[in-house]
Amino acid sequence: MPVYIVLLGPPGAGKGTQAQVISKSLGLPHISSGDIFRNNIKNQTELGKLAKGYMDRGELVPDDVTIAMIRERLSEPDCATGALLDGFPRTPAQAAALDKMLSEFDGSVQKVPLISVVEEVLVERLTGRWTCRAQGHVYHEKYNPPKSAGMCDVDGSELYQRDDDKAETVKRRIRVYLEQTQPLIDYYQRQGKLVEVDGTQAIERVSADILAALS
Repeated sequence: MPVYIVLLGPPGAGKGTQAQVISKSLGLPHISSGDIFRNNIKNQTELGKLAKGYMDRGELVPDDVTIAMIRERLSEPDCATGALLDGFPRTPAQAAALDKMLSEFDGSVQKVPLISVVEEVLVERLTGRWTCRAQGHVYHEKYNPPKSAGMCDVDGSELYQRDDDKAETVKRRIRVYLEQTQPLIDYYQRQGKLVEVDGTQAIERVSADILAALS
């Protein structure tokens, strides 16, 4: 029976890092909805063209298009034993559609790890990010500072802060995430599948807690 896991966590919670660890430890492909969108659009698939049409008009891509892309990806041979889903579902309606789809693959969502981090820590993590103008090398003023302030170690170019790393934008992103995701968290909590993990711990500790919850 295939194993499906849905990974949840706000921006700055370290979801990308943990997804790699889970994927490697459990031998499951990491399915990122963002990657699926980009690949479909880049390769100009029928679904990609359809999605791009909505995006170009500034509209949200309808659930049925997104779900069709996810279905296609989950039908590929590397997903025969299951998958780790990241970025999908985003709403209870999408979660219900996913449940229906997975039953056709003779599977279901087993667990939903939620990496919890308080807002102040998220803001500190995200607003401390600085990027080099030349090649986009990324630094963090607390966790990975450059040797010389304001200058890239690799190419000596100026470091700047991207608009989406500025405090106001970061706080807005976190607020939007929390508002949009709470109904989804409730959905999986009611099913008894949600596992909350403290994301303020060291990376290795977070990984250990997630893997222990999934075993």
